Amino acid sequence: MFLDRVKIWVSAGAGGDGAATFRKEAHVPRGGPDGGDGGRGGTVYLRVDAGQTTLRDFRYKHHFRATSGGRGERSRRHGSAGEDLYLDVPPGTAVYDDDTDALVADLVMAGQTTIVGRGGRGGLGNTHFKTSTHQAPKHAQKGEPGEERWLRLELRLIADIGLVGLPNAGKSTLLAALTAARPKIADYPFTTLEPNLGVMDLGDEDERRPSIADVPGLIEGASGGAGLGHAFLRHVERTRILVHVVDGADRDPEWNHDVIRDELEAHDPKLLEKPMLVVFNKVDLPAATDAWPAFRKARGKAGQDVMAVSATTGEGIPALRARLAAILPAADELDAPPEPAGVVVHRIDAMGDGFVVDREEGAFRVRGKRIERIAAQTNFDVEESAERFQRDLARLGIEAELRRAGVVPGDLVRIGAAELEWEAQPWEER
Repeated sequence: MFLDRVKIWVSAGAGGDGAATFRKEAHVPRGGPDGGDGGRGGTVYLRVDAGQTTLRDFRYKHHFRATSGGRGERSRRHGSAGEDLYLDVPPGTAVYDDDTDALVADLVMAGQTTIVGRGGRGGLGNTHFKTSTHQAPKHAQKGEPGEERWLRLELRLIADIGLVGLPNAGKSTLLAALTAARPKIADYPFTTLEPNLGVMDLGDEDERRPSIADVPGLIEGASGGAGLGHAFLRHVERTRILVHVVDGADRDPEWNHDVIRDELEAHDPKLLEKPMLVVFNKVDLPAATDAWPAFRKARGKAGQDVMAVSATTGEGIPALRARLAAILPAADELDAPPEPAGVVVHRIDAMGDGFVVDREEGAFRVRGKRIERIAAQTNFDVEESAERFQRDLARLGIEAELRRAGVVPGDLVRIGAAELEWEAQPWEER
């Protein structure tokens, strides 16, 4: 099964908790803090594997999680780092955030990697919080949670030549005539239900080996979602050359030709800017032989490159192969991806260290990358840690903003995954 669109959930590993321990040695009655740091969580990467052509590895498994970092230990021993997770995808995979529909990366080069889930930082042990006035801190940070999100992967095949046309135009037969590929071929429409790939041999004196993709047949309205081929229109976006196969024995080859051009333009007008060769197929049949002169004349007036072939008998195939060889770029350019070498989108957090306070049902919600990270790394069961968090709220101006928003003792305040009850300060209890 050809799988070219999947949704997966990735979760990076959480950082390990820092340790809050103290030295226990003979003849050292009041040993100081010696808690080690937690290890970082594993990061989730997507990596391009040139040997893959579909997203079949994600057909049955959709959830992927990297391992978490180890806890810090006494004697300042740090926790082990979580193991990074690499998920291999084929060249031409576009990665989208499924919640926002934002492009995360467009991966086209073999070996290219991108981070899709960053592992959480390990928490600091209590050794980091010792001061001249506070010699025995019980506070240690919890590990930072790893990033997690739903991603949508969409594959756009990277082929040098793309075959497009209506169902039963003879694209699969033409692919078999030009390459060693053996797609399913039958005398009825919609034989091809998934793209087929083949490699064309241009002869011993030509080292180029261009790839050809046979895209399932399109019908009128395909760009708007009609028929079987609409899901595969994106597979011709990365091709260098389009070969428009027309069924010459059709009742109206001109209509046959115009429908496909209209659908390509509706999907992406840039597709018609690609080098395109119109192939008038089935000239071994009388109907095609009769229609060929008028069709050739019309293409000439439109300034289009056109050839007549019979993919079944082989008539015109050597000339077609030679014509494609002349259009294709040189070997060094052919070895590079047909598009720029991939895109990884780096988005700047517009909020930075800032925050916003909103009212939501039954609670106040504080949003801000920095304060959410601090909340996630605070162990509220430890009084010293909870007091430290309260000081952070005051230091960052969040406490004052909550008061301006109308918070009163007993209200719930949500910060990230933490849900806290706002408590009265000593001067408010009088």
